[in-house]
Amino acid sequence: MYKLKVLVVDDHPMVLEGMQAMLSQIDFVLVTGLARNAYEAMELLKADMPDVVITDINMPEISGIELATKIKKEYPVIKIIAMSTFNERSYISQMIAQGASGYLLKSASKEEIEEALQTASSNKLYMSLSLELSRKEQQDITNRPTLTSREKEILILIAEGYTNPQIAEQLFVSPYTVDSHRKNLLTKFAVNNTAGLIKLAVKYGMV
Repeated sequence: MYKLKVLVVDDHPMVLEGMQAMLSQIDFVLVTGLARNAYEAMELLKADMPDVVITDINMPEISGIELATKIKKEYPVIKIIAMSTFNERSYISQMIAQGASGYLLKSASKEEIEEALQTASSNKLYMSLSLELSRKEQQDITNRPTLTSREKEILILIAEGYTNPQIAEQLFVSPYTVDSHRKNLLTKFAVNNTAGLIKLAVKYGMV
């Protein structure tokens, strides 16, 4: 049976030990490494590329959000599941915006971790049942469009006020390519103009 390769990232040794103990009880999982920070995570990831990275959000130096951005840019096929304590719910939207496939509380049970891994592996979004998100929060997360790394770059530059020719020059692509991405962004956000695009991108924590 194929084993799902999982890398766990957390700056607390006790959390790493606890996650390893629970993951070792899931028969379809193989833990490929335990990292205490983003630097260790990237080294382990290069040595043995996992299918899923479960990462803490609130880490010193490089946060889980920044790590997720880097992983998704360099290894877009890797699934990322964010992990945090209950009072860090404000980070959910940022992690999802960076391409995370799920969100778990550190108090999650083995069964919940197992479900999160299966859901993420099926290209679906997993949200911890313990979060008790408000209807508006759930709707915001559901409505948030999924962007490619290039679309994210262009969205940020649009928000900073760059024109299509300026973006094209900065990214070494043609203005036609930028215009095509801009139209795709308007479609994905279901808006008619740049002002509406930036307004929603800010609301979703994407710029």
